Amino acid sequence: MFLLFIPCIALSSAKTDSLFDQLNRELNNKGNYDHLKEQHILKLKQGLKNTSSQNLQAQFSFCAKLYDEYKSYQYDSAYIYAIKLQSISHSLNDEAKYDYSKIKIGFILLSSGMFKETFDNLRGINVRSLDDSVKIEYYSLMTRAYYDLGNYDNNKYYTVDYNTLANKYIDSAIAISKPGSYDNIYLTGYKKLKNGHIQDAVVDFINLLDHHKLTMHQVAIVTSTLGNIYDDTNNDKRTDLLIQATIADIKTSTKETLALFWLAQLLHKQGDIKNAYMYLQAAMDDADFYGARQRKIQIGSLLPVVAAEKLNDSERAKTRFLIYLGIITTLALLVIVISIQLFKQLNKLKTKEKIIDDKNILLEKINQQLTEGTKIKEEYIGYFFDVISGYILQLEKLKRGIDMKLTIKKYDDVKIIIDKINIKKDRDNLFYTFDHVFIKIFPHFIADFNALFHKEDQIWPKEGEVLTTDLRIFALIRMGISDTETIAKILEYSEKTIYVYKMRMKAKAIVSGDQFDHDIMAIKSVDGK
Repeated sequence: MFLLFIPCIALSSAKTDSLFDQLNRELNNKGNYDHLKEQHILKLKQGLKNTSSQNLQAQFSFCAKLYDEYKSYQYDSAYIYAIKLQSISHSLNDEAKYDYSKIKIGFILLSSGMFKETFDNLRGINVRSLDDSVKIEYYSLMTRAYYDLGNYDNNKYYTVDYNTLANKYIDSAIAISKPGSYDNIYLTGYKKLKNGHIQDAVVDFINLLDHHKLTMHQVAIVTSTLGNIYDDTNNDKRTDLLIQATIADIKTSTKETLALFWLAQLLHKQGDIKNAYMYLQAAMDDADFYGARQRKIQIGSLLPVVAAEKLNDSERAKTRFLIYLGIITTLALLVIVISIQLFKQLNKLKTKEKIIDDKNILLEKINQQLTEGTKIKEEYIGYFFDVISGYILQLEKLKRGIDMKLTIKKYDDVKIIIDKINIKKDRDNLFYTFDHVFIKIFPHFIADFNALFHKEDQIWPKEGEVLTTDLRIFALIRMGISDTETIAKILEYSEKTIYVYKMRMKAKAIVSGDQFDHDIMAIKSVDGK
């Protein structure tokens, strides 16, 4: 029986290794999937841009599609389009669309780990006016919010209450979903899972995978949920499922995901520190890209532990290497001593040649070890120098080119070289980076800023913009740069122009000048600090 069981173990291990190979290939190919998604998003943005400002229904449709592309990809962009949905629905005076947009905002708030803001946003929704598909989305969102909140609190009193509320919402979603549909089967299995009926839940999830045609994103959800069910007795099965879920997430450019984090947790538990560390870093990159606050906290709590263990492994390997080196060196010295004793009777020339040869061999071995140690250090140091070497090379190339042109007195060519330096492009890149980083830090800045003005005086970025000049001035002020001269230098305006911008906005504000300054500085960051 044991001999018959061996091929099964080997087959399972080979399958897992193959999946790991595929996962690593897909991780290396992640940039291509993201590029394809960005191209699709660009087409939708172009369609929105070409849509008449009077055709609000078409604008709403494009914004909804863009939100769907961003909702599991990038928090701040998804939030912007969800706000646009809300604004358009307000213009249409369509209550159902307004509630629909609130559900969309609620999803990304929850995905970012902002529980209070999620519940505040979803309060007051008229569920009866929604279509069944939107009702299911609302009930599912409330279910996830309460289950996640209960899991986050992990308190024997509050968690029970939150799970009870989650069960009521998931029952409502199941009741209106079509029997045999993905929503109906998945939600039924998920409720069983959350209420301790593990085996029944497994049956539902396997049924979905084996007998239903699922989208790639649905495959990721089901396999990650199923993979997280299996205990330590089914580690191979659990690993395979989480790898499949992660691959599906990569192919769909899903950044708001737990599958990769769960896989890293499992590998860490199994002692595979190298892969656990690599996948945790990839998971943190996704969480940073999306802007998932709660996810970054989860990953951040484990990453230092794994990093420390990885460092310990490296130190242990180094210690073993030094021990082996000491043994080899000692043996080599013994060989030299014995060789000297054995060949004392040989003529002096042969003895000296032998000693020299032996010492050269020893020195060569030591040099090889030193070279290897130096290479390791260079790899670590090289990482830091790569960042700045590109800029140094550009400056060096520019200097050589100008020197050469001056030497041969081609002064007009010097001007051509200088003209190729695109300071405006570099400055635009600076503004682009500043705007995106600032909005990630202060995601509510635009809305909070506009709350200080009447509707007709509010400033909202156009399509393709993140911050306007007015918004960027006050963004710099919010960052602590209050000196008009400094702001003028950064934005390449005169001090007088910056002063006019500031005074014009203060004059339009619905609060006094001093209160306006106070309210700008009171706009909170994503951490609420």
